[in-house]
Amino acid sequence: MGGEPYFEGPAAGLPHKGKVLLALQAHSDDIPLSAAGTVAKLIDEGYTGYLLRATNDDMGDLPGIGTAGTIGEHVLGNERNHQEVAGILGCQRTFELNYGNHRMADVSLNELISRLILIIRFLKVDTIVCWDPWAHDEENPDHYMLARGIEAASWMAGRPHDYPEQLAAGLSLHTVSEKYYYARRPEITRVVDVSAQIDKMVDCNRANVAKGPGGHLGSRLRADLAKQGKKLPLLGDDDISADRNYIREFVLDESRELGKQYGVEYAEAFHYIGPNSDALDEDLRKRIERDAVPL
Repeated sequence: MGGEPYFEGPAAGLPHKGKVLLALQAHSDDIPLSAAGTVAKLIDEGYTGYLLRATNDDMGDLPGIGTAGTIGEHVLGNERNHQEVAGILGCQRTFELNYGNHRMADVSLNELISRLILIIRFLKVDTIVCWDPWAHDEENPDHYMLARGIEAASWMAGRPHDYPEQLAAGLSLHTVSEKYYYARRPEITRVVDVSAQIDKMVDCNRANVAKGPGGHLGSRLRADLAKQGKKLPLLGDDDISADRNYIREFVLDESRELGKQYGVEYAEAFHYIGPNSDALDEDLRKRIERDAVPL
């Protein structure tokens, strides 16, 4: 695939009304950092949205980034943050797979696939946003295991011989048709203008206090500077402004720089895979129309 990435701008009205979006993250900060604007945009344009987290984030984050605490405190804090982020994005509900943080490398891939197939069939998911299963430079096993699981589940959910007990329980076959895959270094095939969603992007990262790197780092920096008799003007004069301005300036800087390349304020990049056009069926239809003769 060559050429320039497709640029997805804002759409008027509710063109996606009736469609279902599932945003997936291994950890509570993945969507806020990489795809919050796009998830919010698609929901604003009519999607019914859901947010899934694969791990319980029990490892917390690097010292000085998130909120210090015990393993139990990390689990509870990130669970609450996950719920708050879902509300900011406009999601209807959340799902928690509750795997151990940084422990998904030894999770059964078939188990993960079957759980995701169940959710796809239950919700009738049309579009997913998730880590890219084909991404370069991915070191985190939680990221690439979740990505591999959803890539397989997206088409297997439409096959009658895969997990037929789910069908017997009342679920229906359903295949995911669109995928927005994010990554540390994505194979960019689609760039999404998320300028109109910048406030929600900031709010999502500010809600992520247990994990970071947004949360309350701005107000913490403001307080540390004040102890030294210093002030960084861009942080403003109160803690809320400090957090929001810090996130906008430092956490979302890559989104801002990408937006500049496309003449917008903020943008997000994806390896996008769209609906399959079944070329074989189309070729066969055309051949029958052209060459079929009476018996």
